[in-house]
Amino acid sequence: MSGADFSALAREVEGRVLLPGSAGFRVGSRLFNTRYRDRVPAAVVTAAHTADVQRALLWARERGVPVVARNGGHSFAGYSVNEGLVIDLGRLTQTRADGSTGLVVTGGGAKISHVYDAMRPYEMVFSTGTSPTVGVAGLALGGGAAFAARRYGLTADALVETSVVLADGSLVVASERENPDLFWACKGGGGGNFGINVSLTFQAHPVPDVTTFHLTWKWADAAAVLDAGQRMVQRAPDDFAARLGVWTHGTGLGAIRDNLEVTLQGQYFGPAHRCLEILDPVLTAAAPVSRDVTERTFWEANAHMVHATTGDQFALRSNYIREPLAAGGVETLLSWVERWPGSHNADGGGAGLFSWGGAINRVAPDATAFVHRDTLFLVSLDTSWTDDDGPARIDANLDWLNGLHAAMAPHVTGSAYQNFVDPELTGWREAYYGTNYERLTQVKRKYDPDGVFSFDQAIGS
Repeated sequence: MSGADFSALAREVEGRVLLPGSAGFRVGSRLFNTRYRDRVPAAVVTAAHTADVQRALLWARERGVPVVARNGGHSFAGYSVNEGLVIDLGRLTQTRADGSTGLVVTGGGAKISHVYDAMRPYEMVFSTGTSPTVGVAGLALGGGAAFAARRYGLTADALVETSVVLADGSLVVASERENPDLFWACKGGGGGNFGINVSLTFQAHPVPDVTTFHLTWKWADAAAVLDAGQRMVQRAPDDFAARLGVWTHGTGLGAIRDNLEVTLQGQYFGPAHRCLEILDPVLTAAAPVSRDVTERTFWEANAHMVHATTGDQFALRSNYIREPLAAGGVETLLSWVERWPGSHNADGGGAGLFSWGGAINRVAPDATAFVHRDTLFLVSLDTSWTDDDGPARIDANLDWLNGLHAAMAPHVTGSAYQNFVDPELTGWREAYYGTNYERLTQVKRKYDPDGVFSFDQAIGS
């Protein structure tokens, strides 16, 4: 990209064009997973408006400069930064909500925090994630789920319209009425595949107060808690959602076994006494070490349950289960968590089982691009490290994660969550998109025939 005249681009846009070493460049190209921080673009353009997005895209196409759109930089594989031109949507955050219709219109650069700020005065919500800095566009394009998803469906299910800058620089609207094939693909087909989504409209719903819960147990009770917790979720109403976690952490070669933890966290759209009735099977399976069951407004709960992470460097693999793990699957999972090799990252390593089902599963697999409509839990397996861990320790962490992923294969569906993008995943087309993949390639050929929007796991690649 050294031959590209980025000063010419700067004259065509109102936003700033940032080069390596210039003020703001690192912010505009920073990735959430610092494992990929060595991926440095030739330039970043901070789009001031949609016209800037169009001009930057056409400028890059005319000069053969690879281009990618970026908002929060939360692609787990670092796909939101390339070695060419990054179009940063971070200034397109305008978000407005209409309390009479429940419609929420967001800019392509809006974060979850912007969406909540707009909806809160009207006491309405649609399902979003648990990290306020995540971009809502990327979340919706790949599915999007959180504790409200069993009641309201995926973030993608709430999408009713989106404006997209296509590879030829044109701006189109995608909805049930206009460009319905593109709209279908935008509801779970993954971000960065078909164009640059500069505006999204969602349907929100009135939200009641909730009860949040957070419980922990001794590691000796892990098997009993996992078994009872999975079956509890299987029988629970749609208003109840939970995450079962088994994990450990340590500093370097610290006492990993001393840090093994079993947790259950979630929320219920209803009063605490009813929530406790639902929780009873897991409470009676083993006595918790700590227990917090509290009634809150939805907004208090939202702030209370923000996903906490030290970030830094990590790797994650995902899968799904349709039925509770049998004893063999639970035993395999727990034995591998006990063998985590350790690192200096306080996030450690382990597994999370995120409750799905409910409204998520009431949508047909081919009604949207998001095919995973028959699952009980999303299973997330992850490990983490820092610069204080040498190459041997990092390799040990990655070997552990791949070993855990392989060991769990007989107990899971073989699918994967496209928003937890996994660069090591073989057979990713089937794993992410199942029987919807061929239809997605048809949409790709229609709207991006030259493959302008491309990365290692792009549709059609």
